[in-house]
Amino acid sequence: MSRPIIDVVIPAYNEEESIGFVVRDIPKELVRDIIVCNNNSKDKTADVARREGAVVVDQPRPGYGSACLKGMEYIAARPKSEQPDIVVFIDGDYSDYGEEMVDVVRPIIEGDYDMVIGSRALGDSERGAMQPQQIFGNWLATSLIRLFYKYEFTDLGPFRAMKYDKLLALEMADPDFGWTVEMQVKAAKMKMRCIEVPVRYRVRIGVSKVSGTIRGTILAGHKILWTIFKLL
Repeated sequence: MSRPIIDVVIPAYNEEESIGFVVRDIPKELVRDIIVCNNNSKDKTADVARREGAVVVDQPRPGYGSACLKGMEYIAARPKSEQPDIVVFIDGDYSDYGEEMVDVVRPIIEGDYDMVIGSRALGDSERGAMQPQQIFGNWLATSLIRLFYKYEFTDLGPFRAMKYDKLLALEMADPDFGWTVEMQVKAAKMKMRCIEVPVRYRVRIGVSKVSGTIRGTILAGHKILWTIFKLL
C-alpha cells in the first residue's frame, strides 16, 4: 500500500484535561484528519480539540460506540474519491501513546492485514493503568473469542487500526461498551486478517467512565459478554 490516507477517530466525553495531549502526540505527517467525537461533554473538550487542530463532531447521544459511529458518519460523508484507506481509533484520555500509531498501522501498510489491535497485554502498562477487573475482563472475553471463533486475541484494547473498506463491511452498530468486542468478533466471523502489536499504556488523566465506577464496570462486563454470545 503506497502512502495511505489515514483518518483518526477519538471518542471523547469530558476529556478537557487530556484531549489536547492526545491530539498533539499523533504523528501529523502520518494522518489526514483527527476527528474528535465530542460525546455530549459538559466541559471544554471540543474547544481544546479544535485549538489543537482536530475536526470536532458532536454526538449528543451518550455512549462510546455512539461517538465512534459519529466519527465514521463524518468520514462516510466525504466524496468516494476522498474516502480513507485506514481508520485508527484511539481513546481521548491520554492512556495510549499516540506516537505509537506508526507501529499500529504498519502491519496494514506493509503486511496487508485488515485489522490491527494495539495490545496492552503484550506491551508495557504502568502500574495502576489497568484495574484488576479490566485485566480479568479482557482475559475472559478473549478466551471466549478463542473458544467460539478460533481467533487469538489478548486484548480488547481501544487503540486499533482497520482498513476502511473492511470496517464498513463489519456494519458496526453497538452504541456503548460492546463496541471493541463487536469489531473483533465480527472480524473473526468474517475471517479477516487480524494481528496484534504491543503498545504501552499509562494511567489515564481523569477518572474512567467505565472501570472507575462499580456500575460502569458491571455494565461494561455484561455488555461485552452479551455481545460475544449474541453474535454466535
